[in-house]
Amino acid sequence: MKKHLKWAAAGLIASGVALTAPMALAFDQADLIKPIDKKLTFVFIPKVIHPWYEVVKAGAQAAADEFKAQNIDVEVRWDEPPQADVADHNRRIETNIGRQPDGLAVSCLDPSTNTQILKEAVAAGVNVVTFDTYCSDDFNFVGHKGDAQDGADLAKFLAEKIGDEGKVGILAGSLTAENHASRVRGFKEEMAKHPNIEVVFEQPDDDDLEKAVSLTENALQANPDLKGLFGANASNPIGAARAVVNAGKTGEVQIVGMDDLPETLQFVKDGVIAGVKAQRQWEIGYWCVKYMVAMNQNHTVPHEHATGSQIMTKELLKD
Repeated sequence: MKKHLKWAAAGLIASGVALTAPMALAFDQADLIKPIDKKLTFVFIPKVIHPWYEVVKAGAQAAADEFKAQNIDVEVRWDEPPQADVADHNRRIETNIGRQPDGLAVSCLDPSTNTQILKEAVAAGVNVVTFDTYCSDDFNFVGHKGDAQDGADLAKFLAEKIGDEGKVGILAGSLTAENHASRVRGFKEEMAKHPNIEVVFEQPDDDDLEKAVSLTENALQANPDLKGLFGANASNPIGAARAVVNAGKTGEVQIVGMDDLPETLQFVKDGVIAGVKAQRQWEIGYWCVKYMVAMNQNHTVPHEHATGSQIMTKELLKD
């Protein structure tokens, strides 16, 4: 019976089905072969300190609380770089490998260098999970890999909003972050199919909200007839929206972007942001912890748990 439950869980997850709490509990109980007689320490290293990860934290803590009820003590620690800096990010990964945690969850900022360091972590016996930003097939991944499609979907949505013509701009996020780069690539590939739309600027904001505000202000001054903006991460749609409101151009400049931070959703409700693609970051944190516990119990876990995304508009957010 336990074997069949494990197969069923793996099949559902591989199909992209989100398990309900009762279902998850049933599968957890089926998988629990032996109690863990020590405190487990899991370290999460995101790309940067950012409100987006607060929801990931909440999901991770919820999973830890569930395990506590099963007499499995899990401590979740976060080691967060203050800026999206590759060298600092890699130092934090290396330092935590030396501490030999029971699990290491990393959101890759620079896959080319992160991959080599994470291979060293695996060789040192550390249970590694990557999350949020895909890094390499060498590691298990929890998150959303459809970044290029998100960019393409938002490009198509924006094209409709601006009548399929006019000037648009791109706030590109962090250049080394694969998910940001893929979204930009998908956006540009779709926009290439719309000959009457011109991409007049593309600038990295480094996941810095104030920088996104400044870049948008400069873009609006240089292009007073700008009709649309695309933000490749969770910060820059907010930065773009603040700048557009300050310029008195709400409704004149259509904004699309990523994720569902509270300020983002308020801008969507207010009609400042036309739409965003939202990810399910609570699930990302929750399943990272679930799988790292399972890895400590020598269970096989899914190599990839796709959490997906969905578009949010003012109409969908109506009370």
